[in-house]
Amino acid sequence: MEAHAQGQASSGPPDGDWLGTPYLTFRREGPIAVCTLDRPEARNAMTPAMYFGLRYAVGRVNQDPELAGLLITGTADVFAPGGDMGGGGADDWLTFGAALGMDITPFDTLRSSVKPVVSAVNGLCQGGGLQIALCSDVAVVSERATFRVPELFRGIADTYYSQMLARVIGPVRTRDLMFTGRTFGAQEALDWGMVARVVPHEELADAARDVLAQCCRTAPAARAVVKSSLDSYLGLFDRIGMNTSLGAPEAVEGFRAFKERRSPAWVHPELRIDGRL
Repeated sequence: MEAHAQGQASSGPPDGDWLGTPYLTFRREGPIAVCTLDRPEARNAMTPAMYFGLRYAVGRVNQDPELAGLLITGTADVFAPGGDMGGGGADDWLTFGAALGMDITPFDTLRSSVKPVVSAVNGLCQGGGLQIALCSDVAVVSERATFRVPELFRGIADTYYSQMLARVIGPVRTRDLMFTGRTFGAQEALDWGMVARVVPHEELADAARDVLAQCCRTAPAARAVVKSSLDSYLGLFDRIGMNTSLGAPEAVEGFRAFKERRSPAWVHPELRIDGRL
């Protein structure tokens, strides 16, 4: 059973298996729910409604006794590139400012999900998309996947990343990824402990489902205690500092530079490059 647009031409609040946006599908495969980011025309850039819909999907699975776990994946060669900085089009029932404010993002919901959540990372994964993978219980990754943390190019002091990455890969590697914004591949992500497994691309769907099934066989109450312990280790991010940065001049300039496909004004003239960073 699949819930997609279901005759709804535009977005609207979630209801049942409808996640509130035509850019997310919710498909039931026996005890497994599969949520697919499906916005190929924008390379799966996540609108506010998509962020909220994914958060809603986690709650939907947790509340449904017929579902044991959630699998999250993308389409074609893209998992998720993060938030859509160009506007949500049909998904304008929520504002992007609200999404940037972290109030509708699914990250904390993923971390606290009662039932297991596995990300099947099928391709490009950066920004909010990488955060989704990091906050899932297990990330199973295609050998073709690529990753990036570009927030500082946009003028965003992403303290969620600085908190979580420092815990997962250490402060030295965190500075490397955040200060350079470089692209790195699946094997490096695996070697650094950012993802759990790398598999051949054509085996990704089956491998991710197998991992999720294994997770779903563990004792729920005991699993929740372990998950709470791990979540405490990851700790809390500086929400106030991050929210303050989102309305600061650097974030405004970062947004404008992205839209205009140029280097932001803070980049020294001799270090600017053609196109957006």
